[in-house]
Amino acid sequence: MENKFEEAIRRIDEKNSKDPHTEEDGGKTYPKELLYSERMYNQLLEFDPDASEELQIAARAQHICRWQVPRKDYPMDRVGYLKWRNDLKKMHAEITAGILEEVGYDKTFIDRVTFLIQKKKIKKDDGSQTLEDVICLVFLQHYFEDFAAKHEDEKIVDIIRKTWGKMSPEGHEAALKLNLSNKTQSLVKQALS
Repeated sequence: MENKFEEAIRRIDEKNSKDPHTEEDGGKTYPKELLYSERMYNQLLEFDPDASEELQIAARAQHICRWQVPRKDYPMDRVGYLKWRNDLKKMHAEITAGILEEVGYDKTFIDRVTFLIQKKKIKKDDGSQTLEDVICLVFLQHYFEDFAAKHEDEKIVDIIRKTWGKMSPEGHEAALKLNLSNKTQSLVKQALS
């Protein structure tokens, strides 16, 4: 088999390219989770150019096949939201583990990737923290504007504070360098004051 890493990435992308939901970017239409996957991967390499192979795969597979577990299938409250998120993490980890096993990775490698995908021990595990920073950066850079437009500023400021609390000092530094709109910058400043 060709390089295991390249084959794993190809298979993750193949799965994500089946997302029936689409998103526009730069005048092109992409399957939503394929675009998210590429954004995660690119942001990781920008944030941590020496990221391990395990971390690179975890970033690429962060939302693998996410559309298969719709939010609407869970109660629309905090408990329902948390159950949905936990079920997603398990599903992403299981699908990715299957791919990694098929391409020939060993159990230790697979266990590390699934640990990272499930974002275990944020603040205690460097890899999990890096992945969380990258998730927050991708959210702020690519998804925040649309999200903020649907909610009151007060709720958005609270979400920024919670997001900021999950990030490392390096993540904070990178976030402050993002090219954000004036409105977003204003909300971030409000959240951090």
